[in-house]
Parts: sequence; C-alpha cells; structure tokens
Amino acid sequence: MTDSFPLGELARRMGIELAEASAERTVATMPVAGNTQPFGLLHGGTSAVLAETVASIGAALHAGPAHIAVGVDLNCTHHRGADAGTITAVATPVHRGRTTATYGIVITDQQDRRICTARLTCLLRPAPGRRSGTRPT
Repeated sequence: MTDSFPLGELARRMGIELAEASAERTVATMPVAGNTQPFGLLHGGTSAVLAETVASIGAALHAGPAHIAVGVDLNCTHHRGADAGTITAVATPVHRGRTTATYGIVITDQQDRRICTARLTCLLRPAPGRRSGTRPT
C-alpha cells in the first residue's frame, strides 16, 4: 500500500517517505536537512506538513476509495528542536466516524525523543465525481 499511495508534490519536495499506511497506524519519515528555519533547526511548519500528511493518509484509508479526507483542524506542539538526521511521524486514530476522523500524531527524532505532538481532524467528503451514497463505517 505504501508504494501506491499518492503523497502529493509538497510531501515529495520535503523528502517525506511513507513507511506504513493503514487506518489504524500510518508512519512516515522526513529528513531534517532541507526543512530547516534560518537558525538551522527543523522548521515547525515542516513538522505540521509531516503530521498532516500521515494523519490525512490514515483518515483517507478509513474513509475508503469513494471519499477524500480534508484537514479542517491541525494543532501542533513543538517540544524540542532537531538540527540533523531524520524524524519519524506516527499517526493513530483518536476518533473515526462517518463524517470526520481525528488522528493523534507523535513526531520523534532518531534517538526516539519527542519533537512534536500534533492532532488533525479531517472532514470525510465524497471524492470528486463520486456520489455520496456509501459512507465510512
């Protein structure tokens, strides 16, 4: 599943690589290099992009192929900086309903230290060109 799931141009540009993808757990990595702010530390916005990427994938897999997951609320708390290496994001569901899905995301560095804690809520909508008859369970 990880090879066939489309990440999108921004995620590819940032070097995000999908390692695991399911509605129950989605994991991706991202290099710190190339994703830093002017002081050489990981940019907080890149943590937000990584968090929204993994949680949106989990929500989309929950919703099924007839639906898309659209992020409507993202919250990120940045706990520590990173200046090198790779970070890993793990998204797990907090709530999976028929019209919304909320995922908690933990981002850690290579020493398993928490870099960021995030939460994303997605609205589950019919995919363009699809009728809204089938809903996630």
